Amino acid sequence: MERLIRGGIHLARLDPAKGAEIGKLRPVALLSAPEILEIDSPLLFVCPLSSRSEPRYASLHVPLSPRDDLKAESFALVEHCRAISRTRLCGPPIARLTESEIEVVLHRLMRLVGL
Repeated sequence: MERLIRGGIHLARLDPAKGAEIGKLRPVALLSAPEILEIDSPLLFVCPLSSRSEPRYASLHVPLSPRDDLKAESFALVEHCRAISRTRLCGPPIARLTESEIEVVLHRLMRLVGL
């Protein structure tokens, strides 16, 4: 597998989902720190993307415009951020977040956990 980069958007198999967890094959943005990605950690911290945003979570969701092979307007679902196995990734990156988008996602994640 090619070198992973923070902000890279990959397809990942998130099933099986439990309860309110988001599942299925969907794009995720890699949020792991670059130094973690450099050591080829078996776990990655990701933010799932969706083409839908629930209004009650609008203050946490980050809108993303289509680019490269991310064909639809999407939302980074910050409340669904989690660690996944590297083996859940399916193929090369399909797009990439900008540095400012990464900062917004991380800021909203900090707000989610009360920092």
